[in-house]
Amino acid sequence: MSVDPTLLDDLAWRGLLAESTDRDALRAALSEGSVRFYVGFDPTAPSLHMGNLVQIVTAMRLQRGGHTPYALVGGATGMIGDPRDSGERTLNSLDTVQEWTARVRGQIEPFLSFDGENAATMVNNHDWTEGLSVIDFLRDIGKHFPVNRMLARETVKRRLESGISYTEFSYVLLQSMDFLTLFREHGVTLQFGGSDQWGNLTGGVELIRRAEGGHAHAFATPLITKADGTKYGKTEGGALWLDPELMAPYAFHQFWLNVEDEKVGELLRVFTFLPREEIEALEARHAEKPFLREAQKVLADEVTTLVHGAAETENAKNAAAALFGGGDVTALSAATVEAALGEAGAYDVDGSAGLPDIVELLTLTGLAASKGEARRTVTEGGAYVNNVRVDDPAHVPAAEDLIASSWLVLRRGKKRFAGVRVR
Repeated sequence: MSVDPTLLDDLAWRGLLAESTDRDALRAALSEGSVRFYVGFDPTAPSLHMGNLVQIVTAMRLQRGGHTPYALVGGATGMIGDPRDSGERTLNSLDTVQEWTARVRGQIEPFLSFDGENAATMVNNHDWTEGLSVIDFLRDIGKHFPVNRMLARETVKRRLESGISYTEFSYVLLQSMDFLTLFREHGVTLQFGGSDQWGNLTGGVELIRRAEGGHAHAFATPLITKADGTKYGKTEGGALWLDPELMAPYAFHQFWLNVEDEKVGELLRVFTFLPREEIEALEARHAEKPFLREAQKVLADEVTTLVHGAAETENAKNAAAALFGGGDVTALSAATVEAALGEAGAYDVDGSAGLPDIVELLTLTGLAASKGEARRTVTEGGAYVNNVRVDDPAHVPAAEDLIASSWLVLRRGKKRFAGVRVR
């Protein structure tokens, strides 16, 4: 099968090669023919997140470049979780891990092609660990791992003072065994993952050499951080989930729309499939007129479409326009309204005895500091309910004004808005 000879250069330009084994040998392998590669995802949560998306788009680039993906969902390793700096993980039950394994698998599948010469394959490491005895594991895998090298791993070194269990300490053996198993049974010769996985990636390469006398490759993608060096993995509302039930497409789109100017070029390279010339031209226009936020708009549209589809991207854009006074908010779905107003601030009101008047609502939501200020806002033409101006301080919204039977959108002026959820 023909492969793209420029693939490695493109990965490097996009900043996706934080570390790698022998770069020349990797380049030669990727240029000679279709390489079978794998990337793993542990189901330690009910959804994938932004960090996992880096691995997904990298797998897509490799497959589009002519190489053959094996996507591993860790039904076994997900029972443990790899060591992390923050401390020991909480172990989840088998039923929970199995449920999350199915969910994660379903999230990965739409991004890869399962047809053609380099069709993707989904695998689960629970299949080859379930019947493995402890004695066989120690004899066949453990004997190839010098303890001094395991202790030298960065995460382990950082955890030694606070403490690390033997379970997490041994995680590298399990992930390395995955690579060895896929090497033996499927001819997989390349693994990649995040740079925090580098010790596990090279552990697998070394295990293949020691156990089989084989040669394999690995590379690590960088951890994506904010301009101040902190992780992007969290938002104020929690992780940047890919599951629309955990993070609405509107909120997802807003996240990308609001990334820092200093990072937008990097994120365009990592998360979009726009060609180099287009990204560089976009960066040049952004540097000249950053206040237009053209680069962020393109980034938000591209990534939201990739994850949630073009229709949800349009819904998110229409919702933003409507909420800031440019459209009909009554046409928005309850999920979109809840996601948008959850960010702006949502206030619960007991509607069993009728709704408060506009002055009370403006005061309740903090859009006005006092009832006097609220009345002035109304009489001066600055108060809106569902983007309709209200000029009577005694105005009481009607039940039919409620969006999705529960919501009101209040706005003061052009940019300040808040939500009211009627119980």
